[in-house]
Amino acid sequence: MTNARGGAPSLVGATLTLLMGGALAQLLPLLLGPFIARLFTPAAMGVFTQFATVAATVAVAASLRYEQALPLARADDEAHALLALSLRLVAVAVLVSAPLAWLLHVAGWLPWPALLPLAVASAGTLQVLMLWANRAHRFRALAASRVVQYGGMALLQLALGWALWRSVASGAQAAWALILAPMAAQVLACLWLMRPVPAGGWAKLLRPASADLRDRMRAQARRHKDFALINTPHAFLGTLQDALAVALLVAWSGDAAAGFWGLALRYLKAPATLVGSAVSQALYPRLAGATPQEARRVVRQVMALLGGVALVLTLVLLVAGPWLFERIFGAPWRQAGELARALAPYIGAHFVAAPLAVVTMAWGAQAWAFRLALVGQVAFVVALALGLRAGGLLGGAWAVSAVMVPYFGWYFWRLARWPDVPASPPAAPGPAMGSGTP
Repeated sequence: MTNARGGAPSLVGATLTLLMGGALAQLLPLLLGPFIARLFTPAAMGVFTQFATVAATVAVAASLRYEQALPLARADDEAHALLALSLRLVAVAVLVSAPLAWLLHVAGWLPWPALLPLAVASAGTLQVLMLWANRAHRFRALAASRVVQYGGMALLQLALGWALWRSVASGAQAAWALILAPMAAQVLACLWLMRPVPAGGWAKLLRPASADLRDRMRAQARRHKDFALINTPHAFLGTLQDALAVALLVAWSGDAAAGFWGLALRYLKAPATLVGSAVSQALYPRLAGATPQEARRVVRQVMALLGGVALVLTLVLLVAGPWLFERIFGAPWRQAGELARALAPYIGAHFVAAPLAVVTMAWGAQAWAFRLALVGQVAFVVALALGLRAGGLLGGAWAVSAVMVPYFGWYFWRLARWPDVPASPPAAPGPAMGSGTP
């Protein structure tokens, strides 16, 4: 694979391609979601949310985030070494997840433990292949993979839910169908991202490494060590925040409360997933080669545009959140709409922040972002716990919004005025980029 950056598509063109694919990918879940919600109980959704948050927490650290360095690799041999390293780390994570699943299940924190290694394997492999395709500027393939991943998940959940509803009484025990569907869809999405084939083919890359490949993997691991030492804990703690939030909800209010929380956040964050993923995947390579002045200008423009959309989204949820959820998902889900109203300010801020995670990666500010994220994650969990204690489920949601809006405001202000934008991405051993959304 050649790294022909001079022929790369424009930021606008790449963003539109990914945005169109993401819109189609989100269309099926949005259309089928009300039917899925009527086939599964809030308790089943709660069990699914418990599993999904634990699986995401493990999977996000599966490759130690080394795949995030793939778009920065200048030469093909560097990219191949990073790819080989990332996939081997995913394999190790799958092996480790088996005993971990048993321990978490015994502790009462993980339903359906036998499925955790499969979830880690499918999610970990997909996140590596997405960055592999990103480096090659295969934005159409990335868009198609998202359609398969999200649309396929919704179709499978609907089909399995219908079969269970027709044959046996559904309840919390039917959550396995909700859990299995996204894993199958992720496996199918991986098939769209197998190209470009690495030199020598996938079989050669995945077989026991030669001495030369081991040396190159070690060199890339040292060069991009900040992805493992800073970016991985950052991303891990971000998903751990979600897992702890769900654990608090289950302990305080039961599986149904986790189901309301999970459904509300899944739909409220769908716009951020759609727009944020498209913008960030196109923005990352653009920032990697931009001048400091151009980089600041692009980041401020992105924040302003996303802020306008976020304001409209927030107002709609504040005014009509409960009514919308009851109309769309049925009367049992009105409480999810009440949650949506309480979380609306937080969701609006998160919508703007989601695609900006790549900014601190491209600017070498991963250590600062990690420290800030720790503050935000602790604040989120503490606010939720105190809110649950003082006002139940809705009290926890309003407390989260009250704490997280000023937190994100500080984050936006600092990015807009960032003083040390690098003139070019690092191409020699030294600090590498890597961070996630605070």
